[in-house]
Amino acid sequence: MKRIHRSADDRVIAGVVGGLSRYFDWNVTLCRVIFIILALTPLPGILAYLILWMVMGDPE
Repeated sequence: MKRIHRSADDRVIAGVVGGLSRYFDWNVTLCRVIFIILALTPLPGILAYLILWMVMGDPE
């Protein structure tokens, strides 16, 4: 069973986007662009990042 966790290799701040891209087998650059677009919205993007940071497991 595949578990979701933050990335130790593809990290800029906390490795959340890198971990999501590895879990879903997506391109990490594409995931970062999508996150930046979501973060430009008033609150949901940054709030979602913070929640994922707390919920996701530690990097492997």
